[in-house]
Amino acid sequence: MTGKDVPKLEEARDSIPRGTRINVTFLAGEDLGMRLAAARAVKRLGFVPVPHISARRLPSRVHLEEFLAGLAADGTAENVFVVGGDPARPEGPYEDALSVIRTGLLQRYGARHIGISGYPEGHPAIAGPTLWSALTDKTAALGTGRLDGDVITQFGFDVAPVLSWLEAARARGVHLPVRIGVPGPAGVRRLLGYAARFGVATSASVARKYGFSLTNLMGTTGPDRFLHALAKEYDPARHGAVKVHFYTFGGLRATSEWIARFRQADHRR
Repeated sequence: MTGKDVPKLEEARDSIPRGTRINVTFLAGEDLGMRLAAARAVKRLGFVPVPHISARRLPSRVHLEEFLAGLAADGTAENVFVVGGDPARPEGPYEDALSVIRTGLLQRYGARHIGISGYPEGHPAIAGPTLWSALTDKTAALGTGRLDGDVITQFGFDVAPVLSWLEAARARGVHLPVRIGVPGPAGVRRLLGYAARFGVATSASVARKYGFSLTNLMGTTGPDRFLHALAKEYDPARHGAVKVHFYTFGGLRATSEWIARFRQADHRR
């Protein structure tokens, strides 16, 4: 959720299980106060806030410390997600998530569980070998800093590259739990827009497998087929500890209500 989504979370609260982890993004155009207020609201409503820290958007070490100090004062610093961020050039001293983790400031201000990013289908602006080096380096840095962590992946429409990536990550010594990114129910046009932005494959065959058509952009679709395929093909011995992370492209309430219906239908199977 963004800093502007607090009213939407309040509206959806009754359909979201208490204790659910909810990520709070670090977007351009939102100030420190908005980000802190959003994390406080998540906690107040009975959920676990996971504030994002966008390394390339941080103008200074002072700004990072101000943000962490604010989270600590509000009791919302324990879980954070550290990502490089969108700017082509850093706005301050931090080139990537690893440089933030290595400061030692996360531990100093009470962070204990650090989320990092994973890219099963690659990144449109970062080469594959660089992505693997970043993942293994961040994993090692968390271990050195005695920090717990997990990996949240980009979303996708095809289970196959996700499972292949998981095997490759485990082979490289990355044994952190992985939260597989799953798009919540949303309009096809919107999903394709996000897919283009993040470099997610959307061929006709992948679309059919997921449950939509590239020739009908007016419909909506959910991740039913993706989750069933994941449950069928997942092997703990090869893929390690796995959960899912929903991207609420279609809205918080729509996603939470869809999850509840999916669980009920799955229990009846």
